[in-house]
Amino acid sequence: MGYPAEAVRLYAISDLHVATAASRQAVVAMPAHPGDWLILAGDIGETPGHLEWVLSTLGPRFERIVWVPGNHDLWTLPTDPEQARGVERYLRLVELCQRFGVLTPEDPYSVWEAGGTRVVLAPLFLLYDYTFRPDGWTKEQALQHARRAGVFCTDELLLHPDPYPSREAWCWARVATTTERLAAIPDGSATVLISHFPLRHDLVFLPRIPEFSPWCGTGLTEEWHRRFRAVAVVYGHLHVPRTSWRDAVRFEEVSFGYPQERRRRAWTAGPVLRQVLPYP
Repeated sequence: MGYPAEAVRLYAISDLHVATAASRQAVVAMPAHPGDWLILAGDIGETPGHLEWVLSTLGPRFERIVWVPGNHDLWTLPTDPEQARGVERYLRLVELCQRFGVLTPEDPYSVWEAGGTRVVLAPLFLLYDYTFRPDGWTKEQALQHARRAGVFCTDELLLHPDPYPSREAWCWARVATTTERLAAIPDGSATVLISHFPLRHDLVFLPRIPEFSPWCGTGLTEEWHRRFRAVAVVYGHLHVPRTSWRDAVRFEEVSFGYPQERRRRAWTAGPVLRQVLPYP
C-alpha cells in the first residue's frame, strides 16, 4: 500500500532501556505508523535479546528503522554467555539489525524523501574521548572531579574497546572512518545526522550530574552540523529531551529514559516519539 508523500514522517526515540518492565510496556503501547520511518538512537537495552525484542516489536509498525548503538548496547555483562567485547560485540549487533532489515552505521546511507523534502540519513557510531571537559583540564582531572562528586560511568567496567587500547582510541578510529564517509556525500545534499552521543559540548545539558560530561562525546565533531549540511541532528544519551538550535540547525535530544525520570517529567501515556521531519 502506498502513502501520500506529504503524510510520511520521520520519527526518533532513544534510551528505551527495556530492561525495565515499565519501558517494555511503553514500547508495546506504541501505535503503528504505516509508511513512517523510525530512528532508534541507541541505548535500547543491555543485551542483544533486548535489541531483538524491540526490533521484532516495532519493526512491523514502521516502514523502516534506523539504528545506532549507545554505550549500554555495547556493554558486556558478566552474565553474557558469549562475552563478545568491543568491536566484535558491535558487529554482532549490526548483524542482528541487518537480519531485520534495519539500517545501521555500517550500511550505505539512505535517502529519506517526503513532501518535497529530500535528505540523506547518516547513522553514526562515534563514542567519546573524554574531551567534553572544562578548558585547561586533563582527562584525569575531569575524572577525579567526577569521582569527588560521586559520579561514575559504568562504561569504565563494562564497555570494552577491544581490540583498541582504549575507548578514546576506538572513538578516534570511528571518527576518522565516519568523516570519510560523510565527506563522500554529494555536494548539495542535505543530511540528518544520527548519533547516540551529542556532537557538541555545548549541548551537554545535565543539570543533575554535570560532572558526567566526559563520557558524552568528542570535540572532533563540533562543526559537523555545518560541515556536512545537516538540517537536523538527532541524539540521545543525556536523558534530557529538548530541542536546541546551533547555526540555524535543529538538534533533537530524543531520550525516553528510565521510569523515574519520566515520572519527574510528568510523562503520561501520550506520544513519546519525536517528529524529526517534516519539522512540526
